[in-house]
Amino acid sequence: MITTPPTPGPSGAPTPPADTAPTTAPTSTSGAPPIPPIGPLPADTHRQPWLGRPAIETIFILLPPFLSLAFIAAFPALFHDNGNIPDAWWVILILLIDVAHVYSTLYRTYLDPVSFRRYRVPLLLIPLLGFIGGTLLYWWDGLLFWRVLAYLAVFHFIRQQYGFMRIYSRQELAPSTAPSAAAAHPSPVPRPSPSANRTPPRPSPSWARRIDTLTIYYATLYPLLYWHLGEPRHFNWFVDDDFLLFRSTAILQIATLFYWLVLAAWLIREAIQLIQTRHLNIPRVAILSGTILSWYFGIIYFNGDMAFTLLNVVSHGIPYMALIWIYGQRQVRPTPLLQKVFSPYGILLFLGIIFLLAYLEEGLWDMTVWKEHVKLFSVFHLFGGRLHEDALIFVVPLLALPQLTHYIIDGFIWRSGGSARRRQQSN
Repeated sequence: MITTPPTPGPSGAPTPPADTAPTTAPTSTSGAPPIPPIGPLPADTHRQPWLGRPAIETIFILLPPFLSLAFIAAFPALFHDNGNIPDAWWVILILLIDVAHVYSTLYRTYLDPVSFRRYRVPLLLIPLLGFIGGTLLYWWDGLLFWRVLAYLAVFHFIRQQYGFMRIYSRQELAPSTAPSAAAAHPSPVPRPSPSANRTPPRPSPSWARRIDTLTIYYATLYPLLYWHLGEPRHFNWFVDDDFLLFRSTAILQIATLFYWLVLAAWLIREAIQLIQTRHLNIPRVAILSGTILSWYFGIIYFNGDMAFTLLNVVSHGIPYMALIWIYGQRQVRPTPLLQKVFSPYGILLFLGIIFLLAYLEEGLWDMTVWKEHVKLFSVFHLFGGRLHEDALIFVVPLLALPQLTHYIIDGFIWRSGGSARRRQQSN
């Protein structure tokens, strides 16, 4: 997940960090043409707030929830079994997307010497403290360990959607916080802007941005409330009973009414802005509507493990890997490995490394704990069997450490550049 990439302004809203937005486009070490910097674009009513590669962002960041829902509608027979995921789909959805996207964080942190030096202390402390805390939790109560991990994962998933929304809202700033195009792209020689004769787009008023924030959060929170308060679901987040369920029809009815009121307010907000500016922020609207659809249909409408996993994992994992790829291609790559990984044809290496790490992790899980995919991980089962309960106190937190570290680290690596950028702008 992204949690919250930072954005300038007192609200603390996220946008891509300062090190992703040099004032001049970085020179590519692979010989590829330089990529335009992230930042407020010239005032042009026809510009969309892309990060630089509209086709890649559309396919891999905006479309996954819509394509997932279309796939379910086109092949409903695949989703009739509410309780099981076939092995082939498990490999695609869990191994190659869900687990692999966790390891893509390595390219942004541990494998990047610049980022590692910048975040050295948290990058070293978080895994250590996470393992100690996870071991103590599992020793106290195994279910409590999974429960804490599940709610941490939920928070991570929610914040990623908010972060993407803020990225694509970065041009819709309040007048007092929206930097001019000249400030964003300084030049020693004044020259007329190509959009100088066009009417700049109006910044979104504060009430509109508050509605966006309320919508993105409640679009994810309401399905979770339904999960906790409504009819039992035929799936779980990690293990059975990892959520604290409390059935209440009255509370659920209030939550449902508020959900439809929030969606109505958001539609009215979009209509007002469209009428006033004659401009539609397509990426932001796609993030919001994709989040609404994937969480509603994945948790509420379809009550099945396969549908939930498809809509949940694809809508989360693929956009995150795409963001890591876009970020990596923008940076000056300080090591030969990163130069190869983020070269124009390095996508196979990018995916191959994280696929291999995901396979190794899941093989260890299946060998020591789950025993659910013996054929897929037959090599691992040659070397071990089910462990004693006392050993699991250490093994389970250790195997869960990559995702736990991902959840926590991702909460600040995209955000922390924002304070430096705000200080730069204020100076």
